[in-house]
Amino acid sequence: MSDERTLFEARAQSGVAVSDICETARRARAGDEAACRALAAAFAHCAFAAPSKIAATYDAAADGWLGCVVKAPAIAAFSEGVSQISTALWRDFWALVDGAAPGIGAGEITTRTAALGGLLASDFREHAIDAISAFPGVLDAAGQGIPPRFQLADLAACPEGSLGHTFYRLIVDNNFDLEVLDRDVLGLSGLPQPLGYVNARVLQSHDLWHITAGYETTKLHEVAISAFQLAQFGHTYSAMFLAVVTASTAFRAQPAFALLTELILTAWVHGRTTPPMLGINWESLWHLPTDEVRARCGIAPYQSPYPADLAEQLETAA
Repeated sequence: MSDERTLFEARAQSGVAVSDICETARRARAGDEAACRALAAAFAHCAFAAPSKIAATYDAAADGWLGCVVKAPAIAAFSEGVSQISTALWRDFWALVDGAAPGIGAGEITTRTAALGGLLASDFREHAIDAISAFPGVLDAAGQGIPPRFQLADLAACPEGSLGHTFYRLIVDNNFDLEVLDRDVLGLSGLPQPLGYVNARVLQSHDLWHITAGYETTKLHEVAISAFQLAQFGHTYSAMFLAVVTASTAFRAQPAFALLTELILTAWVHGRTTPPMLGINWESLWHLPTDEVRARCGIAPYQSPYPADLAEQLETAA
């Protein structure tokens, strides 16, 4: 293994001091390659060892990279436990990093990133529960119990131009599943709360949040909405996905690192400054136009720093 990767693993285990992350982000934006890898390691630390540091780390990174303090209340984790990152996780992580840059399919990246969760330390789940519980609105939303499934027939019956109809067309026209994965197969009802609620809600609402929060279903915006979800409720999978994305570009596709980090941190700020969406009763809003739903819920659509379909444009040009 290269010295750079050995240093990355050490930093991801021990973490980068939050007080240093702002300056690290500034240097990374200026093109300092070592700073880019250090920032990616800080994100990996949150994803695989210390989820309690997600909010402070990304807030500091946004401050340094974007030059503005996040205008949202600080999120103080309930505990600050740190898990040990296993050799097996690093093996699969680097295999995924090496495969991601050449362009493996989105489905394979999703599956292999999710599989990293099975290699987390046994105490990581408790740390993750403490971490997500500190995000605004999570415990109130989870107190409602595992959410009932959305019904395609209810969406089909919504008037044209409504949120429900727009959601229906997104699912049907793209041959999407109404829930990304089967919650029963995943055994989400058996998870401790609020993990069970959060994971079930993500599966059923991810594509709905694309619509309401203003994220396109393109490659760049799938990265961006992961940062939005992370900012909203500390989503564990999103943290792992962003760790893979930033490490793969920091080590193997340096020119893309700045673009993706700009996207990630602007979406993070968007998520932090948007009222909690996790517990919204969407079923009561299906009949309303999307803009009216946004107005009622205080949701401003994401202002992307790049064209949403930039990756697809570049692929076509190539």
